[in-house]
Amino acid sequence: MKIIKVMKKLTVLKAFMVVLVAFAALSLTSCNNDSYEPVPVKLSDVNGNYRAKLITTQGNSRTEKVIDFSAKDTLITFKEFPIKEIVKAVVKDPVKTETALTAIGKIEYKLNYTPKINVENNVVELSFVPKKLTIQIPVDGATKQTVVTLSAKQKGLFIGQDWSLRYSLSAEKITVDGVELAPFEAIKYDFPYSLKY
Repeated sequence: MKIIKVMKKLTVLKAFMVVLVAFAALSLTSCNNDSYEPVPVKLSDVNGNYRAKLITTQGNSRTEKVIDFSAKDTLITFKEFPIKEIVKAVVKDPVKTETALTAIGKIEYKLNYTPKINVENNVVELSFVPKKLTIQIPVDGATKQTVVTLSAKQKGLFIGQDWSLRYSLSAEKITVDGVELAPFEAIKYDFPYSLKY
């Protein structure tokens, strides 16, 4: 009697397993017919607020931090452009640099770009036209008019696959009260991964 009950249970279990395997095979077969169709990017896809990883390098010095910016209608706007390395290059003294940074506060910077769709790679290419950045740096009771020449040697990319924005800028030259700062090593600002939020 016990053997018959065990046999019935095994038969039901085997039938259930056959149905389960058949269902799994059918569902996997239907996946093989699916093909990934990327959503084509539009110029307006670049618009939005971003949180970015910023890597700043100058010579052997390298820092990383998270920074926010926005992009809209051919303009990237930084409400708080990273100026610490610029002020350090002008002031030299670490204590006076921190005092100057506190006095300056937040510096807004607007970066112009021209977008162009690259259909083949499903990206929006951004050609940048950086303007000079002017900062009034207070040091020892005086104010140093500092003009920073920024450049962007490579195009930026808005990637359609993961909807990220990637680009870089470089502070190539600094003049203080009309005199070019020398020696000066360029400051590079890399934004390897910026995501909308």
